[in-house]
Amino acid sequence: MPAQRQLLIANPRGFCAGVERAIEVVNRLLETRGTPLYVRREIVHNKAVVEDFRARGVVFVEELDQVPDGQVVVFSAHGVSPAVREAAAARGLKVIDATCPLVTKVHHEVVKRAEEGFHLLLIGHAGHDEVLGTMGEAPDRITLITSVEDVAALDFPAGTRLAYATQTTLSVDETTAVVEALRERFPDLLEPSKSDICYATQNRQDAVKDLVRAGIGHLLVVGSQTSSNSRRLCEVAENLGVGASLIDGIDDIDTGIIQPHLVIGLTAGASAPEHLVQEVVDFLHCGGWEPREVVTMAEDVSFSLPSELLGKE
Repeated sequence: MPAQRQLLIANPRGFCAGVERAIEVVNRLLETRGTPLYVRREIVHNKAVVEDFRARGVVFVEELDQVPDGQVVVFSAHGVSPAVREAAAARGLKVIDATCPLVTKVHHEVVKRAEEGFHLLLIGHAGHDEVLGTMGEAPDRITLITSVEDVAALDFPAGTRLAYATQTTLSVDETTAVVEALRERFPDLLEPSKSDICYATQNRQDAVKDLVRAGIGHLLVVGSQTSSNSRRLCEVAENLGVGASLIDGIDDIDTGIIQPHLVIGLTAGASAPEHLVQEVVDFLHCGGWEPREVVTMAEDVSFSLPSELLGKE
């Protein structure tokens, strides 16, 4: 009798508290204010979430000049620079800020260190919305670091006081390597009082490591190409020698890749809805894969909504 095929499902997976908060912000505004409702950039980096809101009348814009004067505009979970906030105020736009509180923490940290006279080294991915917003807090006193190689190329005048911060959705392992390189070059480097890496990003990466230890031959990650933390989940598995596929849903599953493996894994990025995960589970179960959850830890984090939505204006 052939061995039973297994689908090991990571827990925790999917929505983090910051994503849940941002999505609830848009849902509340649709209920209380209706449309038109404008959102600057993708509210979260997930194709299905954005398409659902678009179908309900939400207008996603790249920049504020696409929003008519006096309208409501939501800032995405990834945060914005002070220049964007000033532009909104100058236009008389009604802003509802859905920035994740953990991203806001990094912004405050950057501002504080810049005011204290430090030059900031921001570890992150060039062009990511979160990075653009964070760098805008101190554009003349911040340098983006994307790799260990970037560290070797840094050149600052003697006596420059340096501090670092990180994008919240990075790979923990990748960030550790860059930080170690920075410490080696700059022994007096000031570090954050607490890691900037989002709790959910780290927890989901740890859960992937547990799936690899459990013997999966391939990992499926539900998430969009625009999602940094989803791509990092693939990298965690690949760095441990296990192939990984980033999928938006069942239409993206390449059965030829997973078919040779008796045990495969499934997880979801922090902006991926659970219903997409369950669709994948049902699809694979019908194909002969027996699903089983692998629990790494329990999460109980939540963030309150912006005061404007709680009657505290």
